Amino acid sequence: MRQVALVYRVIRHTLPFACVFLIAVRGEAQIQVDLKFKRLQYIAYEPVVATLAITNLAGRDIELHDAEGQSWFGFEVTGSEGQPVPPVATDNTQPPLKIETGQRVTQRINLTPLYPVHDFGAYHVRAHIYFADLGKFFYSASRVFEVTDARPIWQQTVGIPDGVAAPGDARTYSLLTNRFPDHTSLYVRVQDRDKGIVYATYSLGRTITFEQPQAEVDRANQLHVLHCAAPRAWSYSRVGLNGELLGHSSFMETKTRPRLIHGANGEIAVRGGVIEAPVAQGARDTAPKLSNRPPALPKDDH
Repeated sequence: MRQVALVYRVIRHTLPFACVFLIAVRGEAQIQVDLKFKRLQYIAYEPVVATLAITNLAGRDIELHDAEGQSWFGFEVTGSEGQPVPPVATDNTQPPLKIETGQRVTQRINLTPLYPVHDFGAYHVRAHIYFADLGKFFYSASRVFEVTDARPIWQQTVGIPDGVAAPGDARTYSLLTNRFPDHTSLYVRVQDRDKGIVYATYSLGRTITFEQPQAEVDRANQLHVLHCAAPRAWSYSRVGLNGELLGHSSFMETKTRPRLIHGANGEIAVRGGVIEAPVAQGARDTAPKLSNRPPALPKDDH
């Protein structure tokens, strides 16, 4: 009986603490925040797209909304030496988001126009969600990505033709290659070197390194690029003065190898090979908007 009484006293004293612990655990898990990046390595000014997943574990429908000047969603970014990286804009107003109980909502956010993450080095990122009903923050695990150098292989500066909706007087097109562990990618960069503005940097796809890309500028000073993406497979892209991807298609090498040619009217065309179905532009990562352009050139461009 003394042992039974002892056990009863232990349970009686420990049960309230156990209940408090369970309630705390349940409160901590009301919103689950997951953050992922597609890869570890990016080049300067390339879109760094984070995939954010928010899972409602509150047991009821919830609405995430700004409250008392606090945005319900945000990132914490630190540099390679632990220094905080502030956002480009201080106004982070977000529209409300309703999430049903048990639902998982996924969003893709491009960090490049939001934070100055174009200098070389490693960046650590953590996402947070503010739940106004509880006055509490929920955090994701910290993720890391690295911004590295890319090898320039071609460059051309052109003027802005009359009547074209493009600010400034000139553009510099650059082609760069970056080697990843399992492949090499070809990049295009469009910038105004005199004003220190980078309008766009993005990948044109995989490339075979021993085949030099072909690059030509047409009468409207738009860039045309033809590169070998795989054995006997070629990729053609047309890039505008503001960095927009105006067209993209694929060619297969048959008896003749695809190549760029100048027409009599100054137009550029692909001659040779067999064209495949054009790739829908919406399926590719779009170039950053002009209003989101970074303030300065990458450090490797001199």
